[in-house]
Amino acid sequence: MKLTALEIKQQQFEKSLRGYDTAEVNSFLNLIASEWEHLTGKVRELETQVDKMNDKLKHYERVEEALHETLQTAKNSAEERLAGARKEAENIKKEAELEAESIIQDAHSQRREMRQHIIQLIDKRNEIVRSISSYLENTKKGLDQFNTQDAGLFTIPELPEKKAKIAKESEKAQASPIDAPGTDKIDDLLDEID
Repeated sequence: MKLTALEIKQQQFEKSLRGYDTAEVNSFLNLIASEWEHLTGKVRELETQVDKMNDKLKHYERVEEALHETLQTAKNSAEERLAGARKEAENIKKEAELEAESIIQDAHSQRREMRQHIIQLIDKRNEIVRSISSYLENTKKGLDQFNTQDAGLFTIPELPEKKAKIAKESEKAQASPIDAPGTDKIDDLLDEID
């Protein structure tokens, strides 16, 4: 049963012979009614405050939920970015390792090519040294053979009928040494040596 202050004030009691003093009861009822009215107002005020607090609480709960979702989204985003950065770093590392391996293989290949080229140059040098050495030996043999040959092979025999002619030519040879007598045989002799 819900009582109001007006109902308390208007409450009537039956009268009896030996009953309570009516004025005292009415005074007490008025006191209770005013207190009741005050408390009812206070309850309404508190209920309003509670409603406001509930509204604020709901607002803060929504804010908290939104913040929680934002934090969760930020956390997920950070984790995704971190995972992406790790994956990218791993890819960069793998690419760098592959590139380094390729560079090393190229360097080894170039080293092998340079080594082969140097070996070819050394072989060529050795071949040239052998060739020059062989040429010099053959030339020395030819020179030694030329030195040991009879010097008489290189003298021009004189014929009696030509002595007079040679004397004339000798005079001419002094004037022109290229046309000296017997030079045509020297040319033949040189041709034979060659």
